[in-house]
Amino acid sequence: MAKKIKPNLTIAQIINMSMGFLGIQMAFGLQNGNASRILANLGADVHQLSWFWLVAPITGLIVQPIIGHMGDNTWSPLGRRKPYFLIGAVLCAIGLVLLPNAASVTHLIAANVLLLAVIFLAMMDFSVNIAMEPFRALVGDMLPKHQGTLGFSIQTILIGIGAVIGSEMPNWLTKMGVSNVAAEGYVANNVIYAFYIGAAVLIASILYTIFTTREYSPKEFAEFEGREEGTEHRSKFSDMFKDFATIPPLMKKLGAVQFFSWFALFTMWVFTTSALATHHFGLSPEDTQSAEFNKAGDLTGHLFGLYNLFAIPFAFLLTPIAKAIGKKQTHALALLSGGLGLISMFFIKDTGMLWISMIGLGFAWASILAMPYAMLIDAIPQRKMGVYMGIFNFFIVIPQIFNGIFGGPIVKNLFGNMSIDYIVVGGFCLVIAAAVTMFLIKGEGKDSDKELEEEIQQVHF
Repeated sequence: MAKKIKPNLTIAQIINMSMGFLGIQMAFGLQNGNASRILANLGADVHQLSWFWLVAPITGLIVQPIIGHMGDNTWSPLGRRKPYFLIGAVLCAIGLVLLPNAASVTHLIAANVLLLAVIFLAMMDFSVNIAMEPFRALVGDMLPKHQGTLGFSIQTILIGIGAVIGSEMPNWLTKMGVSNVAAEGYVANNVIYAFYIGAAVLIASILYTIFTTREYSPKEFAEFEGREEGTEHRSKFSDMFKDFATIPPLMKKLGAVQFFSWFALFTMWVFTTSALATHHFGLSPEDTQSAEFNKAGDLTGHLFGLYNLFAIPFAFLLTPIAKAIGKKQTHALALLSGGLGLISMFFIKDTGMLWISMIGLGFAWASILAMPYAMLIDAIPQRKMGVYMGIFNFFIVIPQIFNGIFGGPIVKNLFGNMSIDYIVVGGFCLVIAAAVTMFLIKGEGKDSDKELEEEIQQVHF
C-alpha cells in the first residue's frame, strides 16, 4: 500500500508536545548549577565532585536505550511515549525534593549524608532519563522529516527557557530575601526552595504535554510506513543488542563530535563553582562553606542561566544559518564559539564581565541540542526511532563517565585543585569538536546537506 504522508504540525502543536522539556530542563538547570555546591556543602572535596557526578551519565547509559526500545514496541491507552513522561516526572520531582534535604533525612534514617545525597541524585538522573529520551523520539514520531530541524529548534528554545529559570532561581530567591548561607553540613534555603519550585514546574509542564498532545495510533504509523497494521516486525528485547551493530555511519561520525562536546560540558557543569571561587573570588579550594563560596555558587547559577538565555535567540537562527552555510558548518562555528567562551573565563577576571564568555557557550549549547539530531533524524528508520535515539545518547554519556573518573584526579594532581585550568581544557575540547565536525562529516558549504543525504543513503536496515 502507498505511504501516507505525515501532516505538517503548527508551531503551537510542536510547542505543546515539547513543553515538558521546559520542566525537565529546569530540573537539569537546578542540578547543573547546584549539585556541586550541594555536595560541597555536605562535605565533598573538590577532587571528589566528578566522581559523585558519575551517577548522571551512568544512569543515562543504561536507561535511555531500554526506554527507547520499550517505547518503540509498546502501546498504552495513554500513548506510545507519554507514559514514560509521566513516570519519569513523578520520580524526578521526588528526587528534587529530597536531594537538598539529604542532611535532614539523615536524622530520620541512619545513613552517611554524602551517600544519601548521591542516591537522591541518582534517583533524579534515572527518572529524568526515563522522561527525556521519549521527547527526542516524539519529534521523529510526530513530524515530517522536513520539519525535524524546526522541531528540535523549538525544543531547544523551551530547554533554554527552563534552564534559565532553573539556573537563576536560587539567585532570584536570594534577591527576594531568602538566605543563601547554610549551617555547616546543610544546604542554604534559597537552594532548597528553588528545588521545590522546580519539582512543581516539572509536574505541571509534563501534564500539559500529556493533555495537549495526541500521539499517532499504531494504525496511523503503519500508514506512514506504507504497510498494513499488525504486519510490522515485533522487536524482541535481545534485538536491541543487534541495533548496536547496525548504527548508521553518520551516527558514528557525529558520535566523535559528541564525545568532545559533552566532555567539555561536563567539565563546565562540575567545576565552574570551584573555578569561580578560587580564580575569581580568591578562595582556598578547601573553603566550601563561607558566604563568599555561596556567592560563587549563586554566580554559577547566574552564568548558566545566561548561556541558556543566549541559546534561545541562537535557536531561532539555527535554521536560516544552516540553510545559508550548511548544517555541519553551522555546528562547527557554534562549537568553536563555545570553546573560545570557556577559554576566555580564565582571562576575564572581572565577574561582572563573564557574561561575555556565556555568549559563545549559548551558541554552542543551542547547536548541540539541535543540529546533531537534525542531521541524524533522516538516517533513522521510523520503527527504530526510540532505540537509536537512546543509543545515540551513548556518545553523550561515555565522555561524561570518562571525565567523571579522571577529571577529579587531574584537577587535584595536575592543577593543584585550581579548577579554572580544567575549564580551559574543556574549552579546547570544544575547539577539537569543531575541527572534527568540519573534517570528519562529509560535505562543504551549502552542498554539505546533499552529501549528508548521500551518507544517509548508504545506511541499510
